[in-house]
Amino acid sequence: MDFTELAQKIGLEDDEFLELVELFMETCASDISRLQVAIDQGDTQQVVEAAHSIKGASANLGFMEISSVAKEMEQNARDDSLDGAAEAVETIKKGLDLIKEKL
Repeated sequence: MDFTELAQKIGLEDDEFLELVELFMETCASDISRLQVAIDQGDTQQVVEAAHSIKGASANLGFMEISSVAKEMEQNARDDSLDGAAEAVETIKKGLDLIKEKL
């Protein structure tokens, strides 16, 4: 994961991109918490909303693996299924850990 390359793809300087990544990490932590509560409560609508947020923010920054997992989780929740949601959250967390290591 090359932050300089990702920054260039969206037309930002490295420092601007890093600021957005830090904001993304904070927002994503909140969305992950929402996801875990929603999954525990079986609340598919909240899963849709949190997964949608993660999907869009990660795609905008070029973190396509996270976006793809969140997209699948969102679609499953729209279909009223939380199958694999807990595993998807863990996959997203691992992706966030990789990003954190690069910061």
